[in-house]
Amino acid sequence: MKRVTILNRFVQAGVIAVVRGEGKEEALQASHAIQKGGIKGIELTFTVPQADEAIRELVETYHHQPEIVIGAGTVLDAVTARLAILAGAQFIVSPSFDPDTAEICHLYQIPYLPGCMTLTEMQRALKSGVDIIKLFPGSAFGPSIVKALKGPLPHLNIMPTGGVSLENMEDWFQAGAVTVGVGGNLLAPAKTGDFDQVTAIAHQYTKKFEAIKGA
Repeated sequence: MKRVTILNRFVQAGVIAVVRGEGKEEALQASHAIQKGGIKGIELTFTVPQADEAIRELVETYHHQPEIVIGAGTVLDAVTARLAILAGAQFIVSPSFDPDTAEICHLYQIPYLPGCMTLTEMQRALKSGVDIIKLFPGSAFGPSIVKALKGPLPHLNIMPTGGVSLENMEDWFQAGAVTVGVGGNLLAPAKTGDFDQVTAIAHQYTKKFEAIKGA
């Protein structure tokens, strides 16, 4: 039931912040700023130096708040996936589908969200037991692609990442996305150390998501 519990929290979070950074401390500060703004899903990418240590610290910090889900992004292989899982990652995200990563995630009952662009890739991921597909990059398509994909695969669960903004987030959910991944515009102020602005933007996303779900 572990994977089901995590998936439920993941979908309830609605907005997953994709956290990158020049170093571990920047990524941690950005993550705390995002959480302060109300976003409950954090995907810390393995492009961050010492990403596994950062994930471990985040999991320890928020373990008394089970509604907050901490995962690992840009996971390219099963070895990295296992490293992230042992650090406490509650979900694993990849830019593309990797069967060995899917296998290790299922072994540990951790949700695996691979990046896919075509129906062929998505079908292959579904056959390997993937619950949610990361549509990546979302900017290459737009919200209308979700409905088109769910035509032949109505049971498809999609999380668009890349190209999701405050302006079009509602369109993605109305099209059928189960959750969305956001990064660039949310994290931009972190590059200059303006973490208060990160919190402010996170708050805007939180309010927008609450309005969408309340509509």
